[in-house]
Amino acid sequence: MLLQLKNILDPAKLDNIREMLAKVPFIDGKHSAGMAAEQVKNNEEMQQGTQQAQYLDQLVMGSLAENADFRSAALPLRVAQPVFARYTPGMRYGNHVDDPIMGGGMEKFRTDVAITVFLNAPQDYDGGELVIQSPFGEQRVKYAAGDAVLYPANSVHRVEEVSRGERLVAVIWLQSMVRDAAQRELLFELDQARNTLLQRDAQDLTAQQVDRAYVNLIRRWSDV
Repeated sequence: MLLQLKNILDPAKLDNIREMLAKVPFIDGKHSAGMAAEQVKNNEEMQQGTQQAQYLDQLVMGSLAENADFRSAALPLRVAQPVFARYTPGMRYGNHVDDPIMGGGMEKFRTDVAITVFLNAPQDYDGGELVIQSPFGEQRVKYAAGDAVLYPANSVHRVEEVSRGERLVAVIWLQSMVRDAAQRELLFELDQARNTLLQRDAQDLTAQQVDRAYVNLIRRWSDV
């Protein structure tokens, strides 16, 4: 499932993020790439471990967690800190699949879902489309500032070369309570119907049946 999440960050938060990113150090993005991805990765990433990084992490993740569609589609169990990436002219990220396991020590987690949050307007740069291979062909994504795209982390994807301007994004990976992407998509669709029925009449028999079906499927399919 490829899902657009709208208005994750409002204009004030975006201005704050971009002002801070203009002042923090960036390093070669290859340092966080796996052996295969390192060969095709050409971008810069904000250096982790600073006070600014901690503040930006909390700002983005707090805003994302407030989004009902994110919670319903991702069913997050463990979430990594965002990676803030910058692409300037000539930079790109070739076809790759994200590492299946991230983190270290006791903090390791399986990467089921990837999210890219767009931090500046599409007219600020040429190129830089996120291209995701799906069963329906390649999906080219270049959303408005503040929007995000959610997609399975096992998808082959790339970032086209930026030819003008600067592309700023935050990328997040997470382990879902439900490992299987097709099951997560079914649960998301069922949850949308369930919420509509419950808001209309929580005492309606059909609404209660759909609610029970949803929660029992979560129980059946969850790794927790």
